[in-house]
Amino acid sequence: MESTTAADRDLFPAPRSEVFQNQGKFRTRFNFPGRNLPDHDDHGYGPLSTVVESFMDPGTLIRMHQHRDEEIVSWVPAGVMRHDDREGNELVTDSEHLLVMNAGSGFWHAEETLADDPPLRMLQIFVRPQELGLEPGIQHGPLPDPEPNEWRRVFAPAGSDHPFTVRNAVDCFDVRLDADAGATLPEIEGRDAYVYVFEGSVGVGGDPATGGDEPTDGVTLDETESVVWTGGGDPPTVTAGEEGATVVAFLIDPDAPVTRQGTIGR
Repeated sequence: MESTTAADRDLFPAPRSEVFQNQGKFRTRFNFPGRNLPDHDDHGYGPLSTVVESFMDPGTLIRMHQHRDEEIVSWVPAGVMRHDDREGNELVTDSEHLLVMNAGSGFWHAEETLADDPPLRMLQIFVRPQELGLEPGIQHGPLPDPEPNEWRRVFAPAGSDHPFTVRNAVDCFDVRLDADAGATLPEIEGRDAYVYVFEGSVGVGGDPATGGDEPTDGVTLDETESVVWTGGGDPPTVTAGEEGATVVAFLIDPDAPVTRQGTIGR
């Protein structure tokens, strides 16, 4: 990861998180967007609490357990994640489907990969709701087909005209960039952005052709690195390296009311 001084821009990069839990066939790396910013007193950034990179080997079962007071989105770019719950749902989430668990006052579920499933690497995204004790529920269904080098809206705040919603001011987009291709971050008034590189490497901001010169240089991020953009001016462009990239971006209202009693995200 490379960057210029943070003082001349509103980009705050962070290296790969070292918060990693190894439970054998199930492994998790916790990314805390608030820790990108110096002297920030919260591991989350507004309603976006935590982005967890989760690995499950074939033949892994995470037994039935409960979540409360958090919105949990399972984004699976490859492989399959099998979900069942006490409501009788048996759901398969893969690159063509999304799962949103609005835990509310309490939701019990289990996760599994079968012995003949491929190894699973996914993101589980934890959003803090605006209120405690909300009605629990689950959303599952197909995602729109991705278009190369164009941002796809993955989920939106409740009340939006979108099939997948969370109960706070976070919109999520993903993009699959061809080699050397770029896509400017979506823009929503009053929102900052947290950008996470799932695969490949990218430049954020700057001049994609020249690498940029002061004061318009951007930052370079490798796989599993991230940057927070705190708004102001035009949104930066995300440009892939020589092998392309898969990137996830969250547009966040940092001043949205939040609760902090989720089972994991808090």
